[in-house]
Amino acid sequence: MKIVVSVGGSVLARALSPEKFKSYAAALLELSKKNTLFIVTGGGQAARDYIGVARELGSDEATCDLIGIQLTRLNARLLIAALGEAAYHEPPLNYTEAKNASTSGKIVVMGGVSPGHTTDAVSAILAEYVGADLLINATSIDGVYTSDPKKNKGAKKFDALTPKQLIEIVMKTEMVAGANSPIDLLAAKIIERSNIRTIVLNGESPGNIIDAVKGRHAGTVIETKKKSSKKDKDDTGKDTCNLGYFSTEGCDY
Repeated sequence: MKIVVSVGGSVLARALSPEKFKSYAAALLELSKKNTLFIVTGGGQAARDYIGVARELGSDEATCDLIGIQLTRLNARLLIAALGEAAYHEPPLNYTEAKNASTSGKIVVMGGVSPGHTTDAVSAILAEYVGADLLINATSIDGVYTSDPKKNKGAKKFDALTPKQLIEIVMKTEMVAGANSPIDLLAAKIIERSNIRTIVLNGESPGNIIDAVKGRHAGTVIETKKKSSKKDKDDTGKDTCNLGYFSTEGCDY
């Protein structure tokens, strides 16, 4: 099975610790015995600290994004070090490099790619690009809730959602400043357009990722639907496109 795992920086590097990287490496090594793995690492608190200073110094948001990307790649390098010879030696800088690196038969670990794209979005696009069978979003929350569970004690967790329902939940969450969304909107739209089977789970314990691959987990699964060979049509009978934020020739947004 081909699997993309997004490991949030808040999970992997909340407090920089070699033990955390070692524990993740052990879990990933176990999974790599029977699966092709792509890992996308977040930046964590260090990235937020650097971005905060950059803003104070007057940097524009694109520059702040580029600084954050560098921190995600540093975390990727630390995980590569923990994996040793089992990992591809360099964090790929884009999706093509990642796909090519996978032909080595080793675990591919990368960070961010482009300004404006979170590592949630990077992992979803990567899963789409390499034709992954499963996308796992390992975050500090144990699934998708009706609202931010850290702020609303009455928030209820979903065991399963459709991609459309995920988008609706994320949009409501992201409308609140400072809200804690389990996955960002762009990633949700990518999941919808490509029907990527996705599991959102608590990544504090790397063992949860192994359990998810084996079909047992306590997170939220984003159920996919069968792809149709026919183009969707609107009520006028004209062909339509469902590509989220991405327009293509013949599609009018």
